[in-house]
Amino acid sequence: QVQLVESGGGLVQPGGSLRLSCVASGRIFSTKTMGWYRQAPGKQRELVAVIARGGIENYVDSVKGRFTISRDNAKSTVSLQMNSLRPEDTAVYYCNAVALDQYLREDTYWGQGTQVTVSS
Repeated sequence: QVQLVESGGGLVQPGGSLRLSCVASGRIFSTKTMGWYRQAPGKQRELVAVIARGGIENYVDSVKGRFTISRDNAKSTVSLQMNSLRPEDTAVYYCNAVALDQYLREDTYWGQGTQVTVSS
């Protein structure tokens, strides 16, 4: 079983910064793609940023130049540095990972979500 645990959400004023972190634990052989999704009230969950094991990054257009995703393969962690935050970034942010378990079975895993609120 693989678990993802997020941390770092909270309340921040417009223009401020937050850093989200996620650690994958359990019977992991390796993590492949890791990323962050978000879901605002009344909206569908959307991809924010994703990073491949080799380091290739992709971002939704609305966060390009403001958010940076990074990962530490040795520690099975992924982080999201969010700068110049806007009220429209308010959402529950979910960590996501495609991982191989101890039996080399590939599956997609989700964290429990962390609230990010951008408001003055």
